[in-house]
Amino acid sequence: MLSRSYFNLLNLDDCTTDRTRIPRVISMPGIIPDYDTAGGGGGGIPESDSSSSSSPRAAAQERRVIVANQLPLKATRSEDSSWSFDWDKEALVLQLRDGFPSGADVIYVGCLPAEIPPSEQDEVAQLLLEKFKCVPTFLPIDLLNKFYHGFCKHYLWPLFHYMLPLTPNHGVRFDKAAWQAYVSANKIFADKVMEVINPDEDFVWVHDYHLMILPTFLRKRYHRVKLGFFLHSLFPSSEIYRTLPVREEILRALLNCDLIGFQTFDYARHFLSCCSRMLGLEYQSKRGYIGLDYYGRTVGIKILPVGIHMGQIRSVMSSSETANKVRELRRKYDGKTVLLGVDDMDMFKGISLKFMAFGILLDENPTYRGKVVLVQIMNPPRSSGKDIQEVESEINRVANEINRKHGKPDYLPIVCVNAPMSFQEKVAYFAISECVVVNAVRDGMNLIPYKYTVSRQGSPELDEALGFGKNSGPPKKSVIIVSEFIGCSPSLSGAIRVNPWDINSVADAMVSGITMSDSEKELRHDKHYKYIASHDVAYWAKSFDQDLERACGEHYSKRCWGIGFGLNSRVVALGPNFRKLSVEHIVSAYKETRSRLILLDYDGTMMPPDLVDKSPSGEVISLLNSLCNDPKNVVFIVSGRGKDSLGKWFSQCEKLGLSAEHGYFTRWSGNSEWESCGLAVDLDWKKIVLPVMEHYTEATDGSSIEHKESALVWHHQEADLDFGSWQAKELLDHLESVLANDPVVVKNGQQIVEVKPQGVSKGGVVKKIMETMRNTGKGADFVLCIGDDRSDEEMFEAIASSVADRSLPETAEVFACTVGQKPSMAKYYLDDTFEVIKMLQGISAASSAKLIPKEPQHRVSFEGSV
Repeated sequence: MLSRSYFNLLNLDDCTTDRTRIPRVISMPGIIPDYDTAGGGGGGIPESDSSSSSSPRAAAQERRVIVANQLPLKATRSEDSSWSFDWDKEALVLQLRDGFPSGADVIYVGCLPAEIPPSEQDEVAQLLLEKFKCVPTFLPIDLLNKFYHGFCKHYLWPLFHYMLPLTPNHGVRFDKAAWQAYVSANKIFADKVMEVINPDEDFVWVHDYHLMILPTFLRKRYHRVKLGFFLHSLFPSSEIYRTLPVREEILRALLNCDLIGFQTFDYARHFLSCCSRMLGLEYQSKRGYIGLDYYGRTVGIKILPVGIHMGQIRSVMSSSETANKVRELRRKYDGKTVLLGVDDMDMFKGISLKFMAFGILLDENPTYRGKVVLVQIMNPPRSSGKDIQEVESEINRVANEINRKHGKPDYLPIVCVNAPMSFQEKVAYFAISECVVVNAVRDGMNLIPYKYTVSRQGSPELDEALGFGKNSGPPKKSVIIVSEFIGCSPSLSGAIRVNPWDINSVADAMVSGITMSDSEKELRHDKHYKYIASHDVAYWAKSFDQDLERACGEHYSKRCWGIGFGLNSRVVALGPNFRKLSVEHIVSAYKETRSRLILLDYDGTMMPPDLVDKSPSGEVISLLNSLCNDPKNVVFIVSGRGKDSLGKWFSQCEKLGLSAEHGYFTRWSGNSEWESCGLAVDLDWKKIVLPVMEHYTEATDGSSIEHKESALVWHHQEADLDFGSWQAKELLDHLESVLANDPVVVKNGQQIVEVKPQGVSKGGVVKKIMETMRNTGKGADFVLCIGDDRSDEEMFEAIASSVADRSLPETAEVFACTVGQKPSMAKYYLDDTFEVIKMLQGISAASSAKLIPKEPQHRVSFEGSV
């Protein structure tokens, strides 16, 4: 874990005055007070008031703070060295503001696309804040190079696009200095956000992979910050992502958000798989929303591809300059069918593969020579280095080879446009092209097909430039050839999907695009246009904004405080009635009671779940004996394990009560006999269940069957995490169908599927034990029940019902406690088995202190000794 090397980076700001985040302790030990409404931290030390007059923060109102690597601005420097700035209307983070509620104030935080000398930075920052509501982050040039070019573009970008640095010459390997630069840069971004944020009102929306650990800094400073993140890049499968040395730091940082957005279900699925495999987190889907429970906070998962700005592109299409460019291109490519490619100069765009496919088209279809042209517009690379040079060299080599082979004095098969090109010019190329080819081997979203489709819809100005009359516009048609490995592919149901690595199939797709009937082109175009027009950038931003507001709805109904250090910092959020069980609190109640019932689950409660040897340690045996030796105590282990195992393990605890197989067998002490639950149970169903479980065991490597007298359990904790879960769901469905008419219960537990008789439960045995105590005149006035899984919820429910129907005295002290912070019927929680043992040692010490007889005090007098 590298995070411990970067603790200091999390504490560089002098404004973080509440770093400890320790809940205040008042009135009663172990009871966390309600959060202070004046502070943003909640439940801990109130956060400092940062809304002084010197801060640029506006008065309390709902705002959106958009944080991206680059501000949506253009920067130019005049001859007199003065700076001028203007909006970059093509920037997505500028366009998305159309989806926000009318009147919503938007502030942008990010880098400028130009290097500002340090002496001018304050003046520029003030200008940008006043005129554009932009807050620039000025990164030193050496830090910027390591952060952006070093870690982001040369390490993280290739890795997220499935390129592993297997050799020094094949990609860039992880560099600790570059990672430190990434952390430092994210810290600077966080400082800038803290200058302008009103944490009680503002929504913060962080964009893309450059700022993936920024959420940790913000959540550490403001526990209830309303924080969303959208990943515009793809997210790789767990097999690729797990090679990242800082994988957990990045995952935990993203989980410090309230909502995480992805372009496609595949990318979201990969993220959820990483959370499951590396952090042990499971997601839940409820009413169409996907959520991850992370330390009491529900982190929402949003799946929605980005759209384009319809107003901007329509405005460009109506321009006379665009129409003039269309006329110019019509004359240049008169009589030829134009296939178009628009890509960044990048190793993952598959440009050379596209050229190879076009070469095969010309080789196998001589009739297209001289009649079909592939125009490739290449946007400037976003980074520099050896990989870009190699890609450019490969592209030029393939293009030159095909042009030499099939070119003529008046015909160039592949036309590469390397010069910078305005969006206006690109729209003109879209308008004259019969087909667009997007052939990336890996890509995030890629909006080129969307822009092409809208451009082909036309406008009066474009229709006239294309040679159609004002009253008889052209047929609205388009053809899209799209790689199946890019984010927009699932939303383009009418596109010709291709595997870019199969250049022969790409060539066939090009032929299909050329020869497709106009009616088919029109139908496909109409389907795409309707989707793109209704799912534009405003729709995307509005949907994300609404889901972020929904995800933050419960912020002030929970107590929050920070735990962890460095990049593993996170916030614990608990409901007002769910709190940590304090040793001091329970010992105080323990001392004042006379008839106590202590109910303990075993696996995961007394015994850590990751140990292979499940037998109790000498410390546990000694602790249980100490509790049992107090005559005021009745102590039971209530477990799902078989009676033989429990009887053997706890043979040294003569006064300990045991309940095995979820209450099917019970004995009150080591000297008493095992008693069954008294139900008339027919176990013939085992003859049906066992062959089914054996079949799944054979098909699932690492699974096993546990035989109990009253139950059969299928375990899959040693199997592959995903495959074991899938098989468990299948087995559950299978058994429920074949046992529909049998008096049994099929339950899915923690990496198990169990079949047991109806009426047998831990809740039933708890009620029976309490009833027996009442009948003997020793009704419990103190109940402690601790468990960690779903079966233990039955005990908590039984205790709650006993309180409700007054089976327990009104004055009884009741402590239902779950292990781990998770939804539960219990009112209290402890973090792990270590804390359970520590708490039990605390009450055991209270018992031991009472059992030790007090020695008589002798008064010593020295009178008469003188």
